[in-house]
Amino acid sequence: MYARFPLSSNWDEMDRLQREMNRLFDEFYPSRRPVGGYPAVNLWVGENEQVVTAELPGINLNDLEINVLGTSLTITGERSTDDLPEDAELHRRERLFGKFSRTIELPYPVEAGKVEANIKDGVLTLRIPKAEAHRPKTIKISAN
Repeated sequence: MYARFPLSSNWDEMDRLQREMNRLFDEFYPSRRPVGGYPAVNLWVGENEQVVTAELPGINLNDLEINVLGTSLTITGERSTDDLPEDAELHRRERLFGKFSRTIELPYPVEAGKVEANIKDGVLTLRIPKAEAHRPKTIKISAN
């Protein structure tokens, strides 16, 4: 004879078990979590420049590299783990650490030698001038 359980109860238990397994794997293997969009970036375009901002709190500037090639911008770096006291017992780890690399395509070719980078309060700001050929030109009109 089979024990009968309500179907929803079985699925609730399976969901709970799945969440618990995911939590365990995330705790012991944090690198398996999808990094995807790290660092988070915003990109806007003005008349003469493209501006990229990236969230990089707690990143040591010596561990950060920025490259522009053609219309590709790559931000590469490494975030260190938190230094915990020897007797600390970790209960939750959600902040990612380790090496990262993010490449985004810029909408316009750039003047790579004129890129300006600044970081303030954990936000990196890149001012990337558009290539001269992609900047607006004012055309003078002559009267005959």
